[in-house]
Amino acid sequence: MSNFWQRTLFGTIFVSILIGAILYDAITFRVLFLLIAVGALDEFYKIVTTENAKPNKKAGRIIGILTYILLSAIAFGNLPYKYITLIAVLLLFIPLAELYRNKEQPIVNISLTWFGIFYTVLPFGLLNFIAIQKTDYNPEIILGYFILQWSSDSFAYLFGITMGKRRLFERISPKKSWEGFIGGGLLTLIAGYIIAMYFHSLATSEWMIIAFIIVITGTLGDLVESLLKRTYQLKDSGNIIPGHGGILDRFDSLIFAIPFIWLYLNFIH
Repeated sequence: MSNFWQRTLFGTIFVSILIGAILYDAITFRVLFLLIAVGALDEFYKIVTTENAKPNKKAGRIIGILTYILLSAIAFGNLPYKYITLIAVLLLFIPLAELYRNKEQPIVNISLTWFGIFYTVLPFGLLNFIAIQKTDYNPEIILGYFILQWSSDSFAYLFGITMGKRRLFERISPKKSWEGFIGGGLLTLIAGYIIAMYFHSLATSEWMIIAFIIVITGTLGDLVESLLKRTYQLKDSGNIIPGHGGILDRFDSLIFAIPFIWLYLNFIH
């Protein structure tokens, strides 16, 4: 099978599973993104593990899972908001666990273990709050978000390869261009306007603001992951999705955009 057809086949399967889980019900949505969060966390720990840095993968995974479950339960009303403070208590177990590992560079290990949870698990946990509107699960907002994210990535790529001349951030990502960023951004705003015609959970202006947030923060998220891979001299974060790289490669934009969309929907709009 050629690389093109392999990429197309597995990309179609991946998108079908994602959309199916989002649309089916709240349980499949919550479980799917728990699995994605854990997979992203494992990829991060694998990337940053070196001879001189060894994050506590076991403790990080356990606390990451519990953190996601807590956030999901609070978002869906299974637990009161006061339980969110337990996350801080859970995170304190990481330096405690490091006491018994007898590894070199314990502060580095603790920092990387913590950062993995902040970078991967917390954004996916916050996605649960975006999915809830007036106490009910609303797949429209999540699906609309993904359509806008895919639009931003695809249009930026198309404009970049056809018109790209001025590098956006050459030191980190030599292929990204200002033409791709601006052209992709404009078409993503148009996509936000079109989505508002079919998804009425939010007003047209709100969908377009979310599109704008995605263009800016999604691009920054992509650059941050490029910085991570460049630091460790990697082409892809993993190979879990044949032809598409790893989970972080697929969700790098999402990871950075979610907290800002959550902030907008819960505190600004």
